[in-house]
Parts: sequence; C-alpha cells; structure tokens
Amino acid sequence: MPRTAQDVIQRFIRQDVQSMHGYAIQPSAGMVKLDAMENPFTLPEALRRELGQRLGEVAINRYPGARIDELRAALARHVGLPEGYELILGNGSDEIITLLSMACDVPGATVLAPVPGFVMYDVSARLQGLRFIGVPLTPDFELDEAAMLAAMAQHQPAIVYIAYPNNPTANLFDDAVIERIIQAAPGLVVIDEAYQPFASRSYLDQVTRHEHVLIMRTLSKFGLAGVRLGYLLGPKALVDQVDKVRPPYNVSVLNAEAALFALEHHDEFARQATVLRSERTRLIAALAAMPGVTPYPSEANMVLTRVPDAAALFEALKRRKVLVKNVSKLHPLLANCLRLTVGTPDENDLMIDALKASLS
Repeated sequence: MPRTAQDVIQRFIRQDVQSMHGYAIQPSAGMVKLDAMENPFTLPEALRRELGQRLGEVAINRYPGARIDELRAALARHVGLPEGYELILGNGSDEIITLLSMACDVPGATVLAPVPGFVMYDVSARLQGLRFIGVPLTPDFELDEAAMLAAMAQHQPAIVYIAYPNNPTANLFDDAVIERIIQAAPGLVVIDEAYQPFASRSYLDQVTRHEHVLIMRTLSKFGLAGVRLGYLLGPKALVDQVDKVRPPYNVSVLNAEAALFALEHHDEFARQATVLRSERTRLIAALAAMPGVTPYPSEANMVLTRVPDAAALFEALKRRKVLVKNVSKLHPLLANCLRLTVGTPDENDLMIDALKASLS
C-alpha cells in the first residue's frame, strides 16, 4: 500500500520534532557577513599554500586513526591540560553538547542553563528526551543567583551549562556567583568557553578545584569555523564516560590536519584575536556615540546592542548589504537588540557607516 510522506511523518516522526523549527542560517551572498561570530580573517597566502599541500597528502581513503590522537595531544599541550584530566573531540561544540545529553539521559533528567543563552543547550536536551530548564538572567544580563540555586534545588539537573562569556549577551558572569552555583550543583557543570580567545579570563585556571566541572571549547572562534572542531576536557573518569557515546570516527582526517596546522601557527591566530579585541573597543565606542543606541560590554567577538527598532534597523542594514543578527525575539530581555559580530577594520567601518545612515 503506497505511503505518502505526510502519512509517514504523522505516524513515525516524533510530535515534538514535528513542532520544532530548524536552525535558520541567513543567506549571506554579497553581504558584509557579521551575523555569526566568525573570525573574519583568512590565513596569509603563504600559509594557505602550505595548508593546501598538507591537506593534499592526507590519506582520505583511510578512516581517521593515529592523527586524531596526535591532535588530542596537541590540544592538551595548547591548553595546558591538568594532570589526571582527559580531552575528547567533537564535530564542533554542537556534537559535544549532544554527547553530554546522550550520556546523561537517565529517567527524569533535566538540563539547566541561564537564558538568554546558546540555543543548542535547549535543542540538544529536548532531542535526547531530557527536560530543559531555562533560568532568566537579571535585566543587566547577570546570573540570577537566587533563581539559579532555587531551580537547581527543585529540578536536580544532570547538567548545568554556564557560557563564559555568554552568547548572545557577550559578558562574563561574576566568578563568585559561578562558584556558589558550582558548589550547589548536584550533577555536571559545563563551562562553555567558546569565545575564550577574546575573553580576559578563563575558568581553566580553577577547574581542578571541582571534580564535577567540565570545560568545553571550540576552534570555531579561534578561526576555524569551517573545520567544525570542538573539545571537552575534565577529570578522566568523567570524560571517559562521555567518550563512550561518541561515534568512533566523528572527526575527519581533513579536519584534524587543518586543526593541527592551525595549532602549529597559533601565533597568527593570536595576532588576529588581538586585532579583533581592539576593533571591539572601537566598535563599542562608535555605537555609544549614536543617538538611541546602547552597546553592552563584551568579552567576546560580538557586541549586543539595543536600538530603537531592531526589526526596522536589521532590514535597513540588509538593504545596505550588511548582515547582522536580530536577536530581539529570542527572549524578552533582548527586546530591540541586535547582535553585531566584530569584523575586520574595513568591515566594521562599513557597518558603522550603514548604522549611522540607517538611524538617520
């Protein structure tokens, strides 16, 4: 008996999946692309040629093998992995979040995080059958300590995510509050340091104080968004458990080789990050001088900015070929907010000029 696609969807696709919206990626052809917190710099020509030669010699006819272990060792050296700690790789931070949800999917498990925050904490939890608990930040985008502690006491979450800095607000939360949340957490606490290259401090210096804390990072903001490589580090006993649900060949040999090459040339990426931090300061100052515009402090490569009419300004910028992210409908705290990625000096000049012209 023939089956229509709709018949199959109604009978076999989960109802919660049917009601979800897919992750939307904005078309960006011909635009100044400042919507996705990417490093805007390409490698110098000599390094591009060298990388191309390296990738051309990779044995793509073989499954990933020892080279993956070499990448893990290189990352361990890069971050200064503490003794007794382990590190695993993921296809971007997104896969690491999925692995954590899978590993912690015990009956009745919940995942808790402050909101607004990274949407994949919520999406991954729900797709794995866990309940997501979002705890609103304060109006100035700080952790609501009392609400966080109360929610943890009530829901006993298997995982608490704390983005450091947070996305989309771009701020670092108060360390003393984080410490009290960690002490009260009944399960894992995952410190998400996706934007660490642009932040003034890292939790890595304190991670060995607690055996239930993991740190998650990515090479996307380092400068390899197209490579898709995230990693998770923590006490070996915990990380080994998460590693059991990882697919055996989740990182390709091409991705691994590109990441190894980048780590060998980390000084170039550090130089790029220095430029972006300087540009972030310049962008915030320019935004603050615009009437009706309020930029918020940033420790990432983005600036959350409140404007008189986010929807209208977003469309006006698009007409001027500048693409940013309208986050105003993601959470009530983000009303009339745009998230602006810090670009190259030339890109930032174009965005600043487009903002001025649109606001006038």
